[in-house]
Amino acid sequence: QVQVAESGGGLVQAGGSLRLSCAATGRTFETYAMGWFRQAPGKEREFVAAIRWNDGITYYADSIKARFTISKDNAKKMMYLQMNSLKVEDTAVYYCNGDVLGVVAGTFRPRDDSWGQGTQVTVSS
Repeated sequence: QVQVAESGGGLVQAGGSLRLSCAATGRTFETYAMGWFRQAPGKEREFVAAIRWNDGITYYADSIKARFTISKDNAKKMMYLQMNSLKVEDTAVYYCNGDVLGVVAGTFRPRDDSWGQGTQVTVSS
């Protein structure tokens, strides 16, 4: 199926910006939507944003809406997450998933076999 690998994480001060990248391989043409999730220390993994591969319709968690922007490049099989106005509470390991189900229903269920390895984002005050 779809395999993904994230990059672009790092340390940034609050109010700063960072762009994450997700490189996809495999049968991306079979993917309806891809997305980003994150897991902060002591917290459960949560949905961040998703994008439908063919038409580009996007979905965002309320906690990051208006600050983060998800985008993609179908030809390059790349997905991005532009993060602006970063807050300390954005600190987490960010994961790319190559096949997110239930985007229309709002359930955002990532396939267990479509995860990247994660990239650490740390926001300092």
